[in-house]
Amino acid sequence: MFRKEEVRFPAEGGIELSAWLFVPGNRIGSLPAVTMAHGYGGTKYHGIEPMAEALADAGFVVLLHDHRGFGDSGGVPRQDINPWVQITDWRRAISYLQDRPEVDENRVGLWGTSFAGGHAIVLGATDRRLKAVVSQVPTIDGYAAGLRRVTPDAVADLEAKFAADERAQLRGEPPATQLIVSEDLTKLASYKAADVVSFYLRPVPEGVWENKVTVRSTRWARMYSPGDFVDRVSPTPLLMLVAEHDHTAATDLALKAYQRALEPKRLVITKGGHFDPYLGEFDTASREAIDWFKAHL
Repeated sequence: MFRKEEVRFPAEGGIELSAWLFVPGNRIGSLPAVTMAHGYGGTKYHGIEPMAEALADAGFVVLLHDHRGFGDSGGVPRQDINPWVQITDWRRAISYLQDRPEVDENRVGLWGTSFAGGHAIVLGATDRRLKAVVSQVPTIDGYAAGLRRVTPDAVADLEAKFAADERAQLRGEPPATQLIVSEDLTKLASYKAADVVSFYLRPVPEGVWENKVTVRSTRWARMYSPGDFVDRVSPTPLLMLVAEHDHTAATDLALKAYQRALEPKRLVITKGGHFDPYLGEFDTASREAIDWFKAHL
């Protein structure tokens, strides 16, 4: 039992971020709250609304926002992923949530998944307003992941594309783009695995998402290593949910990062791959997140 409303709030640069706010029914007083966002190139329409609903059913106010340049949020260029800009925007989401009359500003947690699972680690380490963090199938080390995703013989061509894009932007051209997902091995795409393609190409409302991302987003992703912050999350409680056979946010990198994390922490390993926590393993993923936030918020 909850109500869902569309809200917008300002971010740096004069843009507005779009979000859904879920407020439990029969509210009495100020409630604990959770701020959420999606991963690399995703929107709030890409399979995470059920998690927001589960948290709201459990008694939490939930704010689920689109990153700038994606979904219903403002910002240009569109489909552009700078992790540090997304983290800066997320701090604004925390502030907005704290200012809501329904929310106890001293009981705010954060849930992030995939690329945003990496953001959850960074924000947990650097923003003490957060009282609990859930990092689901997180990005840990963009450099290490890039070594696995791009074969050595293809690196020179990728670097040439980065260089050409930089020089074109100097001449005033917009950032070059590439596909986010494609099973066509001849096309430049962020992901080519069948399970990734299937998840991203699930139906979403017309006009809220395109299967493309800026080429420079790939460079930024390869530079981004949120696992470097994992031992700084403490004393904020950290739950890491890791998929057993994850080739998108590699299982072994996540497990090694968890070993470096300090208490209080908890590790949950789910069956299947990267997208199973949204699908077949959703009951486990949602139950663990709810229990974690109930224990610490």
